[in-house]
Amino acid sequence: MCIQDGVKSMIEKLSKKLFNRETVLYVIFGVLTTLVDWGSYKVMRDVNIRYQLATVGSWAAAVAFAFVTNKLFVFCSYSLQPKLLWKELTAFVTCRLLTGLLSLAAMIALVDGLGIKQDFICKIVVSAISLVLNYVLSKLFIFKKAT
Repeated sequence: MCIQDGVKSMIEKLSKKLFNRETVLYVIFGVLTTLVDWGSYKVMRDVNIRYQLATVGSWAAAVAFAFVTNKLFVFCSYSLQPKLLWKELTAFVTCRLLTGLLSLAAMIALVDGLGIKQDFICKIVVSAISLVLNYVLSKLFIFKKAT
């Protein structure tokens, strides 16, 4: 087998790993979660809520939406057994709290620290980073498949 065939095979394997049902649905629901986040952020900013509080409020709305969609549609965790549901919910909220605090810190650093006046552009950058971190945390720690 020549190097070109090996590279082609590696690209095909990587493509199958990256573009499967789970990752495609995660991106779709991630975009919808981001729209919930950004939409609620914009509404709060439009009524003159400070960007710090708007960041926290929009985070809470997005987390609630994301838990339901990730549990049911992305990771296909259908159990409503209270013990498991509580475990998933607390792990999900804890991980999202960590990435939410990271997002808030990043927003403060970008807007106040660096003086970037366009806070919504900062929100976009921070959201992209959070999307990736949240997938990894959800996949590895929250909705992991029983083996």
